[in-house]
Amino acid sequence: MENRIRLLREQKMLSQAQLAEQCNVTRQTINAIENDKYDPTLELAFKLSKVLNTTVDELFLYGREK
Repeated sequence: MENRIRLLREQKMLSQAQLAEQCNVTRQTINAIENDKYDPTLELAFKLSKVLNTTVDELFLYGREK
């Protein structure tokens, strides 16, 4: 499963640390998700989509092109 977290985070001019703080996780967690080394929990996926002002479906790409 691919994701658009890095793209949307950068568009909002947020650092990994800033996004992590708003989602109540560590910067390392955001880094791991952005690099497809960790799939977030459903709860975290919803937090990320809220902070990045998108839907979970648009944030995580499963079986479709970017």
